[in-house]
Amino acid sequence: MVKLGIHGAGGRMGQRLVALAGKDDDLDLVVALEHKEHPQLGADSGLVAEGVANQLPLVCELDGQPDVIIDFSVPQACDNILHLAAREKIPLVVATTGLTAEQQEKLKQSSQQIPIVWAPNMSLAVNLTMKLVSQAAAALSRVASGVDVEIIDRHHRFKEDSPSGTALRFGELIASEMGQTVHQHGRQGILGQRPRNEIGYHALRVGDNPGEHSIVFGMLGEMIELTVRSTNRDCYAMGALEAAKFVAGKPVGIYSMFDVLNLNS
Repeated sequence: MVKLGIHGAGGRMGQRLVALAGKDDDLDLVVALEHKEHPQLGADSGLVAEGVANQLPLVCELDGQPDVIIDFSVPQACDNILHLAAREKIPLVVATTGLTAEQQEKLKQSSQQIPIVWAPNMSLAVNLTMKLVSQAAAALSRVASGVDVEIIDRHHRFKEDSPSGTALRFGELIASEMGQTVHQHGRQGILGQRPRNEIGYHALRVGDNPGEHSIVFGMLGEMIELTVRSTNRDCYAMGALEAAKFVAGKPVGIYSMFDVLNLNS
């Protein structure tokens, strides 16, 4: 059984992790971390998550030694958990999005000390779609008349980063296969003919949408559109829990959800 810590356990995603980890026979939730000014610090994390006590309070200090920690917090808190995990030699799953370039560099440096799973999206369906998109991009790179690529990302009104990290990752995967060098975020004005070397991104922030991405490959006379959508946030939590099981006991290094799901072959 894997002893699990959750950083950001009082947040929306953290609460789902607490609830779902409590139902997983392969996991033993041993610490629920939050920042020291969280209004529910000291409260039973199970009651906070789903109204079912688990006798594990929300705490701001690491108590015990989990086998792995999942960070599903906010970018401002990610540096602290990176430092803590590296210092205590605890494997880490980083599911927090919106990290700055400097934070991403710190994460890569920390992966030289501990094993880290880092992905812009923890969803099983999203990562399978990324694999399909990569395969489609590789095949379409040979279309002589050219292929136009647009990425549409839809999320709830509370999401702070646009476009999503997932949308950007889709673009990176496509560009690595097709060679686009321009990443265009939205369009306005009389811009002329669409360049052949760009990927367009469009971020919609509407209602309570938990996440939806559409990747459009447009050709002359035909079009391919791949869409993946979430119906609730549990898919992200379940993916993070699978990543935690995977990375516990792994060698030092940085891993992706492709590694977790054995999609690299």
